[in-house]
Amino acid sequence: MRNKKLFKWLILIIGCSLVLSFIWKIPITANNHKGRSYFEEQGRAIWEVRAKEKVIALTFDDGPSATYTPQILDILKQYQAKATFFVVGSRVKDHPDLVKRQILEGHELANHTYNHANFRGLTEEEIRQELRKTKQLIVELTGFSPKFFRPPGGYYNETIINVANQEGYTVVMWSWHQDTYDWKQPGVSKIVKKVLSNARNGDIVLFHDYGGDRRQTIEALKQILPELKKRGYKFVTISELIKMHPNYRYLEWMPG
Repeated sequence: MRNKKLFKWLILIIGCSLVLSFIWKIPITANNHKGRSYFEEQGRAIWEVRAKEKVIALTFDDGPSATYTPQILDILKQYQAKATFFVVGSRVKDHPDLVKRQILEGHELANHTYNHANFRGLTEEEIRQELRKTKQLIVELTGFSPKFFRPPGGYYNETIINVANQEGYTVVMWSWHQDTYDWKQPGVSKIVKKVLSNARNGDIVLFHDYGGDRRQTIEALKQILPELKKRGYKFVTISELIKMHPNYRYLEWMPG
């Protein structure tokens, strides 16, 4: 009997909490995690740009790779396509010639940390060091200072975005409908279908050029690029795409 009374009181307390949270619009979460819309409205992070022009941004994470990055660069060159490579500092150090080639061929480099560390639980200082070490390498090799950052695994929170902004970066994620999941090797046809079936102006498409067998990615690109080009799409870097954002001036000002 006593347990039943306790159970009833517990239900009553939970019910009251839900009602109050609805009335006061106070989320019942311990960390009060801020989501996509909050950061997009502030111009501190972007997932895509609602562009009027037929443009699309191809992005590649985790490289460079001595095996796959050159093949991807060859395909991009064949279709006069520019892309943004979110590079990992430790791999930049191992493959400086590939990084220089990416810049020379008109592509953009962005920061994807030094060790591809899991940011869950890292301190602000540890996050800063991951960003700074990679930036230093890119600047030393190319003279180019990256302006964009993508957290490993797409994991973000207010601390990560705050630190990235303070370090001079706009955080760039990807269009939710354009996550190819190529790292899972789902099959060439599935990667192709994912991109072509969902293509919209201002999309940011997520691929990978390191982290496993990327032959499916390469074969998919051979079908995706000519078809999108046939549809009238232009392949742009994140810098080019972000200039079409309605808050472009704010995005440029915010990190500095």
